[in-house]
Amino acid sequence: MKITKQVVVSFILLVIIASLYRVMPGRPFGFAPQWAMTIFAGAVIKNKKFSFLLPLASMFVSDALYEILYRTGAGNIPGFYSGQITNYILFGAMTVFGFFITRISFKRIFAAAIAAPTAFFLLSNFFVWFSNSPDAGYARPKTFNGLLLCYNDGLPFYQWSIAATLIFSAILFGSYYFVTKNSATAEDRFVMA
Repeated sequence: MKITKQVVVSFILLVIIASLYRVMPGRPFGFAPQWAMTIFAGAVIKNKKFSFLLPLASMFVSDALYEILYRTGAGNIPGFYSGQITNYILFGAMTVFGFFITRISFKRIFAAAIAAPTAFFLLSNFFVWFSNSPDAGYARPKTFNGLLLCYNDGLPFYQWSIAATLIFSAILFGSYYFVTKNSATAEDRFVMA
């Protein structure tokens, strides 16, 4: 299938809008569309290389914006930090949850919207706890109780990520449904070959 101009424009707009939303002041940490984008991209974009690119591009652009704001004194959150590559790998891996949505249905989207951020929460907080980096959270002790404390530290972020993933998945998949429902064939739908 050929990549159309509309697909490229949609891809770029989605990345820009999601990136700007993520750096918006006052937004609860974890409440961002990038989580839902991973599931949506994995489910809808047929070329799996591009399905990873959509959410990772959005994360990178928003992290670059965070870094610009930080360096200019307009923000207090650095965009780039040690250990970030682990988060990018884990975040990109969330796209795989969308691969399991072979037929788009409410149940499958809901399950992926719960499973993907949960997997990210469990793995990313484990790596924060396990890391010896000075940037690694509250530097909890390397004991089972320390691990539980680290998970407890991440609970507010996790709760917002679940809420955001459910809401933004409804928006993305709902929009996709309305855009493609009148398509004559599946090949007319928003997919990247």
